[in-house]
Amino acid sequence: MDSKNFQQIKDLGFSSLIEEFKNYTGESRKEIIKGIGDDASVYKEVTGNITSTSSEIFLEGIHFDVTYTPLHHLGYKIVTGAVSDIYAMNSNPVQLLVDLAIPNKYSVQMIEQLYKGIDRACSDYGIQLTGGDSTASHQLLAISVTALGTSKKESVIYRDGAHHGDVICVTGDLGSAIAGLRVLMREKQEWQEQNGGEQFQPDLEPYEYVVQRQLVPMARQDFIKALAEMEDKPSSMIDVTQGLIADLKEIAKNSGLGAEIYSPAVPISLETRQVADEMKEDVDKYAFYGGEDFEMLFTLKESNVEKLKAEFDDFSVIGKMSNEFKNLKINTGEDRTIEFDL
Repeated sequence: MDSKNFQQIKDLGFSSLIEEFKNYTGESRKEIIKGIGDDASVYKEVTGNITSTSSEIFLEGIHFDVTYTPLHHLGYKIVTGAVSDIYAMNSNPVQLLVDLAIPNKYSVQMIEQLYKGIDRACSDYGIQLTGGDSTASHQLLAISVTALGTSKKESVIYRDGAHHGDVICVTGDLGSAIAGLRVLMREKQEWQEQNGGEQFQPDLEPYEYVVQRQLVPMARQDFIKALAEMEDKPSSMIDVTQGLIADLKEIAKNSGLGAEIYSPAVPISLETRQVADEMKEDVDKYAFYGGEDFEMLFTLKESNVEKLKAEFDDFSVIGKMSNEFKNLKINTGEDRTIEFDL
């Protein structure tokens, strides 16, 4: 890389790094009295509202691979990961804090790309980046993100509110993020087999949907906006980050109930099915265990399903909560049931 395009961070200094990108703050919020530039941000809470806080850690080599992850995409994704948790509480994100541990292999220009992605995501979600910290790292890039949101006390949705007879629903489709990851990992392997040649240009166009779902996922802000129009809200909710099975277990355990899902009802895109076929893998495993889909998994009174459809139709009913058993069941639709302990 040309030296003009690779300014070492040590030449700038960590104390100046945040100052360099202080304009990448997303959307300004009237609740933020003080953002970047002081010892802490200052947030004016609305009387009667409560604050939700969530944090995420992203570690190079564990949560992302810079071989196939553009840094501006990574910046967008880390914001999505943080605000998705706020949306899962039926709260509205307001501000974001980002901490970085940066090794010498990253230049100022590369970190700027990261901040450009953060800025774009903050603007899309209507939140403000209000601060953070940066330090050196020996080898790997590490990112910690903290999101704060606000809502009325009566609007918050927890994991433990499901009731016997509630239907289990999920927005969008599942398994597409892991399908995108499988494609990217395959292309990386082919690149490595060619000894990392610079001329390697994989054709990702046939996989555009699943690759985008892996690299630039979107949190379900649209669903939260739809819930604001409803008098009755879901009884419990969680965002799908660990996979359908793991996240549904959290709702069931916290609510003290069992759950049964109908495998044929789980929404899986055609593109995800095509990738699974190419890989000769079980597409149901993508949907059940893949994670990072950032869809909303929630429970709802069965009588409210049609009411929700009138406001928002991008969801599927995939099962039901029950107090008649204390485990998680998958009904395959083929006279076979798979059971998991909670």
